[in-house]
Amino acid sequence: MSEFGWASTTDEVLEGKDLSGRTVFVTGANSGLGQETARALASRGAHVIMAGRDQSKLDESVAAIHAEHPRAQLDTITVELSSLENIRAATSRARQRFQKIDILINNAGVMATPFLHTADGFEMQFGTNHLGHFALTAELMPLIERGHLKRIVNLSSRGHFMGPVNFEDPNYQHRPYDPWTSYGQSKTANVLFTVGLEQHFAVLGIHAYAVHPGGIETNLGRHMSPEMRDGLMQRVTTSDSNFRWKTIPQGAATSCWAATADELDGRGGVYCEDCHVAEVDDASQVSGVRSYALNPSYAERLWALSEQLTGAKFPS
Repeated sequence: MSEFGWASTTDEVLEGKDLSGRTVFVTGANSGLGQETARALASRGAHVIMAGRDQSKLDESVAAIHAEHPRAQLDTITVELSSLENIRAATSRARQRFQKIDILINNAGVMATPFLHTADGFEMQFGTNHLGHFALTAELMPLIERGHLKRIVNLSSRGHFMGPVNFEDPNYQHRPYDPWTSYGQSKTANVLFTVGLEQHFAVLGIHAYAVHPGGIETNLGRHMSPEMRDGLMQRVTTSDSNFRWKTIPQGAATSCWAATADELDGRGGVYCEDCHVAEVDDASQVSGVRSYALNPSYAERLWALSEQLTGAKFPS
């Protein structure tokens, strides 16, 4: 059992860790949880590749981290996860610039967007949160295979409680769009992708972890109207009367824990919250992971669908 919990921070879970010589790739590193994850890991000696859509915002994040940790080893790379062409171009540059990736943290995401589509015609939340990271991971796998720790962390959330993946209509072509059902589907997909990675690559020593960071006030909810925010808070507090916001360092702690914890050596395909591996629970509204999100057959079905939609192929 982990010694850490709900209130643990990034610096606490990484205390005493020496990540010198390790390379970490973090998406969505230009703000919020991604920036804090990058800062914390760099502070322990890791070389961190900070990926984001906007170079100017990445530069601001680098400056902020360097102000606190002048010796931090940081690189940046721009990538737009809602465009497969952009992902292929960005990962091609990454393979040319970098020798390996020890830890990939798929942190970027969108939440409760209007009914929008990616450059490739996918529903925005499923397309960005899952398909974009699926394609990115496939393209970066040669670098991960050359790493030492070989861990992949996928940011999910308790939002996966809102529903499973609709394999017949993931892009809402034949059903009414609901921003929360869509968000829930994408977060379930993040967990199933974790299970699929473990099924395909554990034999190579590559392990994957899905993470629920907790409730944190970041710019993830930038697409939400005031009415949507009020509705979300009512839903959260009704299901969890003890709900409290986490700070950003507390929210990023589970990602850092999953990326580095010795107790997870050789074990993956799990869903983590509050710096521990969650139990399967199909009833609780406040903790645990739904069984449909860890279903191996659903994971394989999603893997095949994702390959079909993106054209991405993992090394065999």
